[in-house]
Amino acid sequence: MNAEATAATGSWLGFELAGHDYAVPLGDVREIIRPEPPAPVPGAPAEVLGIVNLRGSIVTVLDGCRRLGLDTGNRGPDQRVVIFQADDEKIGVRIDALRDVLDLDSGEWMPTAPAPAVRCHDPVLGIVHRDGSVITLLDAGKLCRASEPAVEASA
Repeated sequence: MNAEATAATGSWLGFELAGHDYAVPLGDVREIIRPEPPAPVPGAPAEVLGIVNLRGSIVTVLDGCRRLGLDTGNRGPDQRVVIFQADDEKIGVRIDALRDVLDLDSGEWMPTAPAPAVRCHDPVLGIVHRDGSVITLLDAGKLCRASEPAVEASA
């Protein structure tokens, strides 16, 4: 997954999380499925909802809202799971709703301002202003990285 290579031009899949608009490079999306209850993974980070069996492949499913530090999103019938191929495994990210496919050219998107405390795995690439709203562009590879589980100190 190389969103930076496609950031200048290309098609992006738009979606909603917690009332905000986001997009990932369409080329990084393998498929989109309806969510099913995942099997929990004990000790996993909070954004890991669990795992599902997708035609014989085990897929880890992340909560897109938790992954981005957002409040709980819409848990309605429009939810979907976007499946990505991250290295040698499939990763799913639960989203609140699908939006349009966006065709972006190099002049439309703007990088975000550098912040003093930016995480090295921050998935935000930039933003686009479209139809009176702001769409945040995400790096799919970084979006698919769950944070490390908390390690308890031994006494």
